[in-house]
Amino acid sequence: MEPVAKIDIEKFKGVTIAMYACYDKSGAIDPAAIRRLVRHYCETGVRGLYVGGSTGEGMLQSVEERKQTLEAVMQEARQHERQLSVIVHVGAPSTRDSVELAVHAESVGADAVSAVPAIYYRLSPQSVERHWQAIIDSTSLPFIIYHIPQTTGFTLSKELLSRMAAQEKVIGVKISSESTFELQQFKAAGGPDFLVFNGPDEQYLAGRSIGADGGIGGTYGIMPELFLKIERCFNEGRLVEAKEWQFRVNEIIVELLALPSLYGGCKAILNLRGFDIGEPRMPLLPIPESDMERVARLNDKIMSFIEQSGI
Repeated sequence: MEPVAKIDIEKFKGVTIAMYACYDKSGAIDPAAIRRLVRHYCETGVRGLYVGGSTGEGMLQSVEERKQTLEAVMQEARQHERQLSVIVHVGAPSTRDSVELAVHAESVGADAVSAVPAIYYRLSPQSVERHWQAIIDSTSLPFIIYHIPQTTGFTLSKELLSRMAAQEKVIGVKISSESTFELQQFKAAGGPDFLVFNGPDEQYLAGRSIGADGGIGGTYGIMPELFLKIERCFNEGRLVEAKEWQFRVNEIIVELLALPSLYGGCKAILNLRGFDIGEPRMPLLPIPESDMERVARLNDKIMSFIEQSGI
C-alpha cells in the first residue's frame, strides 16, 4: 500500500497508557470491562493508548482475542469528543500473525501499529528487518518500532534503526531498555521528526529530558494523573517540581515491584477501584489474598498523591 500523504506525529506525543488486558471471571476477554476502562482513560487527559503490548498481555492471547480486545477499545475510544490516539502492538512469534493483526488494526481505525521482533528464535538483523518490513508493507498505517531487548533478546542497532527510520511510514521507536544514553542516540539517529517514546516508567522525566517525545508505560494506567503532572511540569520548565513528582512515582513503582507480580498488582489496584478487569493470565502471577492489604494501602497512597497533584 502507498504510505499516507501526511502523518500527524503531534498526536502521539506526551503520555500514552499501555492498556491492561481485561478478562471476566472465566479468563475470557471482557469487552464491557475494556470499554469501561477506556472510558475512564478518555477522561484523564492522556494522549493515547498502546494496545496489546507487554502490559496488555498480547503475547499470551490468541490472534482472535487480540482482535476482540482492539475492537472493544476502538468502539469506546471513538465515541468520545476527545479521542485518544490508539497504537496497536501487533508483534507475534510469526510474521503471518503480525501482518494479520496489522491489517485488522487498520480495518477498525487504529492510528498506528507497533511491533517487537518476532520472539523465541534468536534472529539476525536481516530477519528482524524483513519481519518489520512485512508489517509496514501490509497497511498504510504509521509504524513504531518496539525495542525491548530484555525480553526479546534482540538488540536494535543504530544502523538498522536508521534504515528503518528512512521510510516515511516508520515514525518512531518505543525504547524499553534502561539506557537513556541509548534513547538519546536513537533520537539522534532518527532525526528531529522521528518520535522516541520512553519505556521505563521510573525514568519518564530522564527520558523526556534527554530527548524523548513522550512515554508509553504500564504503571501509567493506575496513576495517569501523576505522569501528566510530570509532563506538565517538564513542559513549563519546572524541573525541580517534575523531579519531585517522578520520585513519588518511583516510590509507588518500588512497592509494586515488591509484590509477586507487577501486572497482578496494577490489575488488583484497578479491581479495588471497581473496574473488575480480572487477574493476569498465567504464567503471570495474580496477587494472593494475603497481599491484598498491602495493595489496598498502596492504592490509598496513590490516590493521596493524585489528590495532591491537582490534575
